[in-house]
Amino acid sequence: MERVVITGIGLVSCLGQDLDTVATALREGRSGVVRDPEREALGFQCALTGAITGFDPAERLSRKDRRGMAEPALYGAVAALRALDDAALSRDALRRPEAGVIVGNDSSADAVRRACDDTRSVGTTRLLGSSAVVEAMNSSASMCLSVLLGTGGACWTVSGACASGAHAIGQASMLIESGRQDIVVVGGVQELNWAGMCAFDGLGAFSTWSGEPAQASRPFSANRDGLVPSGGGAMLVLESLRHAQARSARVRAMLRSYAFSSDGRHLTLPDGEGARRCMRDALRYANFAPADIDYVNAHATSTPSGDVAEAAAILDVFGDARPPVSSTKGMTGHECWMAGASEVAYSLLMAEHGFIAANANLGEPDPACAELDLVRHARDARVRTIMSNSFGFGGTNASLILETKSW
Repeated sequence: MERVVITGIGLVSCLGQDLDTVATALREGRSGVVRDPEREALGFQCALTGAITGFDPAERLSRKDRRGMAEPALYGAVAALRALDDAALSRDALRRPEAGVIVGNDSSADAVRRACDDTRSVGTTRLLGSSAVVEAMNSSASMCLSVLLGTGGACWTVSGACASGAHAIGQASMLIESGRQDIVVVGGVQELNWAGMCAFDGLGAFSTWSGEPAQASRPFSANRDGLVPSGGGAMLVLESLRHAQARSARVRAMLRSYAFSSDGRHLTLPDGEGARRCMRDALRYANFAPADIDYVNAHATSTPSGDVAEAAAILDVFGDARPPVSSTKGMTGHECWMAGASEVAYSLLMAEHGFIAANANLGEPDPACAELDLVRHARDARVRTIMSNSFGFGGTNASLILETKSW
């Protein structure tokens, strides 16, 4: 079986547009959450959102490139080009059947809304054009990226709720392990517009915090009251170790295992049992003991039920090993479909710079979570092994184990 490594990272994040800026934000606990006047005017219960500043897709994509790209596809394309830069790979290296694209995404709601509004306003669909079809598809990000890069292998989208990005990485790793692909550009995207979040807002899953926006997302805190939506794009370059070594690539990490599970019980309320099985399987597939993990990047979204369920599962799986645990969502909000990919990127940046990010806005921990080693302030640490958790609606779960070292 081929071994799978990560050689490139590209981000379009509310924490920044380049890796050094994002790493600094993670260390300093800087938030990317703001209050959105448009959501307030529309009557949202939660008018908060992660906000991306300084993003201009025209800097990397021509007008022709952008044809058919809705918001999530634009984030994914720019993040992918940044990941290729980081991996020192040209597009020419991808124009073959052994190179593919997989993107985690579960909505393109604003494109659908615009097509419906335009149809109503003019009384016909004739003026929509072919781009409207592509933009409205969840698979827009993967198909547009494949055309942009010229890949000849895998090309599809993974829709797995808030575990979409992690499942995409897992699928890519299995293709590389089996020898069917030797390089996959993979990650997750999430639209930031209000249309993509109005149903979530109606569900009552969002925070109704009325104070400083940066303090609204509070994973594991006793006074948390819901998640804060966010988004952007996070893309990685995955290669077989053989392929990376043949081109003398810098290796950021090895993907030691990918595990998945389903709760199979409730659409929106996790019970933690699926998460337990998922984490245990990830350790088993990697041939790791609980004490071998240096850091757990928790899924914890700042919801009352979800954080408690995950905390109980971590305590059960890791026991006395008690690895440091933090959720970057206190800074970013919940990046939903991209979170499983962005949090791998954030964790690798922590490892590169020798620290573990804090649980921002923790305050007083929930008593049900307090036995965890919750990181209160950015902690200097030598991080070699990471478990990154992603759990989504419908009870879909993914855990990834990464190992960083000198190659």
